[in-house]
Amino acid sequence: MSQIQHTVCLIDDDKIYQFTAKKMLEATGMTKDIRSFYDGSEAIAFFSGENSKDPANLPDVIFLDINMPIMNGWEFLEEYEKIRNQFPKSMALYVVSSSVDDADIRRSRQYNSVTDYIVKPITRVRYQELLEGIGSVS
Repeated sequence: MSQIQHTVCLIDDDKIYQFTAKKMLEATGMTKDIRSFYDGSEAIAFFSGENSKDPANLPDVIFLDINMPIMNGWEFLEEYEKIRNQFPKSMALYVVSSSVDDADIRRSRQYNSVTDYIVKPITRVRYQELLEGIGSVS
């Protein structure tokens, strides 16, 4: 039985989080490619470019941090919502934050593109559960 391999997008300015998240995602055995962006504007540039017209270039799941310089997660979501209907496939998008503020959780639910809000830190087992759920989303 072979597992489904997913393409993952990490949008987070924290290099340590990016490193550990990549290691844990790879350890699930369920990823084929992990693309990293260190702020929302880098990610929006990618999603707005020609690459986004080919479903093979798009991730199956996005893990988005809120607090980042240049373009934070909320600003990213504002821009992403404007272009998401142009994509040739649907993507799961998880807001990932260390904030446990109910206002942030409620705000994340106002975006149609947000699958869920997850509080850091995320364990390997939790990443695996999220990746296993992707097959049923798209």
